[in-house]
Amino acid sequence: MAIRIAGATRRRFLATSAAATVLGTIGGIARPFISRANDRPLITHGLQSGDVSVDSGVIWARTDRPSRMLVEIATTDSFKDIKNAAFVDALPESDYTAKLLIENLPPGQDIFYRVHFQDLASPTIVGEPQVGRFRTAPNDRRSISFVWSGDTAGQGWGIDESRGGMRAYATMLKNRPDFFIHNGDNIYADGPIAAEQKMPNGQV
Repeated sequence: MAIRIAGATRRRFLATSAAATVLGTIGGIARPFISRANDRPLITHGLQSGDVSVDSGVIWARTDRPSRMLVEIATTDSFKDIKNAAFVDALPESDYTAKLLIENLPPGQDIFYRVHFQDLASPTIVGEPQVGRFRTAPNDRRSISFVWSGDTAGQGWGIDESRGGMRAYATMLKNRPDFFIHNGDNIYADGPIAAEQKMPNGQV
């Protein structure tokens, strides 16, 4: 299976891919040396994926400095079947955010992606990887299921892990929906959520 990955421009993709090959290749996939330095590039806002179709999806992440986003694509969470790798720069003009369009994916398949950032100023310094997943849409006609939610947290109330955290999300996950629609309410986005909230009965 050939997977095509589109970056911002063909020129940038070719340049970054060529630069990455000098870091060494194992099994056809460039694997940079992961430094144990304390000052490694960080993934500041987790991983995101979206715009998923039958055969494609978009992956993006943000780091804390000029870096190269290195992405490996697989169809198993063990990453023993890595299909391809891509390299895109996260630069100041994009607020250190990098985005990739992955194409030619199999339909109705879990796609796993592993992301880490390589410091452009010091190429031997590479951050810790994070793993994400999405599922491509099926190409056959069949029934589908989805879950919906909104207003997850706000007005001073957040996640209480001692009470099981967001139990509604665990319930949604158990139903294994084909997709999830979340309507956040931006009016609460700037409302602070304190570490503790005292309830009328005295509990915290």
